[in-house]
Amino acid sequence: MPLTRFVADALSVVTISLVALLVLSGLFCIVYTFYLRSWVRSQNLVQLNYFSGPWIIRIIYIFFAVWWGTGEIIRLNLLRQNRGALNALTLKWQENLCKCYIVSNLGFAEPCLFLTIVFLLHASLQRTGTLSQKWNAKTAGFILLYCCPMFILQLVVVLIGPKHKEKLPSYFIKSNRKGDDDVAICTYPLLSTIFLGLFTTVLTAYLLYLGRRILHLVINKGLQKRVYALIFSISSFFPLRVILLGLSVLSKPGNVLFNAIVFLAFLSFLCCAGVGICTLVYLPISDSLSLRTLIGDIEARTGTEQNDTVSLITNPSPVEGSISFRTTGKVEASETEFVELSLFDLSQHSTPPGSPRLIGWPMIPFPAQDLGTLDDGDGR
Repeated sequence: MPLTRFVADALSVVTISLVALLVLSGLFCIVYTFYLRSWVRSQNLVQLNYFSGPWIIRIIYIFFAVWWGTGEIIRLNLLRQNRGALNALTLKWQENLCKCYIVSNLGFAEPCLFLTIVFLLHASLQRTGTLSQKWNAKTAGFILLYCCPMFILQLVVVLIGPKHKEKLPSYFIKSNRKGDDDVAICTYPLLSTIFLGLFTTVLTAYLLYLGRRILHLVINKGLQKRVYALIFSISSFFPLRVILLGLSVLSKPGNVLFNAIVFLAFLSFLCCAGVGICTLVYLPISDSLSLRTLIGDIEARTGTEQNDTVSLITNPSPVEGSISFRTTGKVEASETEFVELSLFDLSQHSTPPGSPRLIGWPMIPFPAQDLGTLDDGDGR
């Protein structure tokens, strides 16, 4: 018994520490997201609106991750035994807490996290109508709508399942077991795990399909590695969690094997959430902010060439059309430099006329007026 208690407490402390790290990284990414959005607006950089567009869905994704982590902390026995924060709760309330945990995490947080990843990847394949305020609102609504079936099924298992305990083994429907010292140990009903497994199978297949399409469009090797990492982590660690939760019914709740299996299941989903935050939130924002130096160089070059053009107007060159050629060359050079260092490229006008169209992800075209072109239609 002392060994079992020691292992359970040690795993609980590690779980709390990892969740705290997840929450801190999520809060940092939220601040980072607001910083990117405010910077894009303050500089009036419409070219980067594509990258800062899904800011609401990114924050919602972090919210789901924090929600899931909070549920994982609440289920720990460490908080309900001895002088734990939830020790004052009666056994009946502890059992209700375990039921809420199953519905909250397996029926809401985990499906919503998976759905958010799918919607963000699907949006990258769209050319128009995505990554706007309207898209963010519609996507948030669809995520909640598609999560409803899983939420209702988990609710049925937790609330209606125990009323039919004579027809089914207890491990199919029980969400808790009574442990030592009148502490309720949260368990995972096999029916809940089966429903989650079916949901995971369908979305994993669709995620692999999306990943295959995206990899055919990616023109940047670094971005290709990110897509591989995201698809591999989600399609492997999430199903692994479902398998581990299913295996947990084979061990007695509260012993060392049960605690180890549940902790590994927690760790596998934590990897999914962490990779998603890094790949879908942090790195795109970091890449967008790294364009500040490039944009500054473009603006500096534009200002220099504007001065050169003004001097040519003051002292006209005997070569006819030289001013028009210089101005046009400035715009094309700036556009080319921006496209070469961008992450996405689906613009059919980003290459010279007559050249074959490159395959890539969409990018907002760099407007000529934003580059300070002096061409007023008269060739000057």
